[in-house]
Amino acid sequence: MKDLTIHLLKGFCGLFFGDNPQRAVALFGEPTEKEEIIDEIFNEKSTVYHYWEDGFSLFFKDDANKGLHCVEVDNKETILLGEKIFELKEEEIKVLFRKSAFPLSETEQHAWGEKRLSFDEAFADLYFEKGKLVSINFCSPDYLGD
Repeated sequence: MKDLTIHLLKGFCGLFFGDNPQRAVALFGEPTEKEEIIDEIFNEKSTVYHYWEDGFSLFFKDDANKGLHCVEVDNKETILLGEKIFELKEEEIKVLFRKSAFPLSETEQHAWGEKRLSFDEAFADLYFEKGKLVSINFCSPDYLGD
């Protein structure tokens, strides 16, 4: 697998928000698993392409275009804002986002131990367990539900 790079507000690697599943298959091959899910907040269906061995999942909106609208990544080699993001500590990540004009919007500590940092202007949520970054979820700025 080539470099996995998150392009906030734009897409992931060479796949851009709005691209269809066929484009994803052309870039990454067939997914390990496909799953239909319902977003309870927006009451919308999505098709998720899971690439388990490569450490990412692609969420395609269930509309006429079937466009990419969100990505979830847990691959430790992922590059974000020019850094191997999973190698950074929480404070270093906050500084990196702030330097890139994405201030921290919200922090939430869940009862089960996971901590979420939200950067609303980047449409990104970062999840930590025991002080270590474990996953990143980022979405298209156009994905606000219908």
